Amino acid sequence: MTDQERTAGGIAGKVAGKLKEAAGSLTGSDALAREGRLQEAQSDAELEARREAAEAERERAEADLEMERERNREEAGRLRAEVTEEEREAQIEDDRRRAEQSAEAEAEREKLDAEAERRAQTRQAETDEQRAERQRLQEAAKTIELEQEARRAEAQADQLERKED
Repeated sequence: MTDQERTAGGIAGKVAGKLKEAAGSLTGSDALAREGRLQEAQSDAELEARREAAEAERERAEADLEMERERNREEAGRLRAEVTEEEREAQIEDDRRRAEQSAEAEAEREKLDAEAERRAQTRQAETDEQRAERQRLQEAAKTIELEQEARRAEAQADQLERKED
C-alpha cells in the first residue's frame, strides 16, 4: 500500500486491518501484516478520537446546560427580587392610602366635633341670654312693684300728713 492510498477508518478499517494482518501472517508478507497493524492502529486512533470528540461534545453540552441553569437561577432570583420590590411598593402605597384616609377621617371627626362644640356654645349663649333677659324682666317687674309700693306709701304718708295738719 502506498502513501497515497487511503485506508478505511473506524470499525470497518479495524476489521480490514485485522484481515490484512492475518493474511500477511499466513502468506508470509511482512509488509501486508505491517500494513494491517498500521490500519488497525489508525482505526483505533480514529475510534478513540471519535470517542474523545463525543465525550468533549457531551461535556460541552453539560457545561452549556449548567450555564443555562445558572442563567435561569439568576433570572429567577432577579424576578423574585422584582416581585418582592413590587409587593413592597404596593404595601407602601396601601399604607400611604390608609394613613391618608385615616387623616381625612380624623380631620372630619375634628370638624364635626368643632361644629358640635360651636352649636353647644351657641345654645348655651342663647340660654344665658334668655336667663339674663328673664332675670332683667323679673328685676324690672320687682322695681315697678317697689316703685308702686313706694308711691302708695308716699300717698298714705301724704294723707296722714294732711290729716294731722
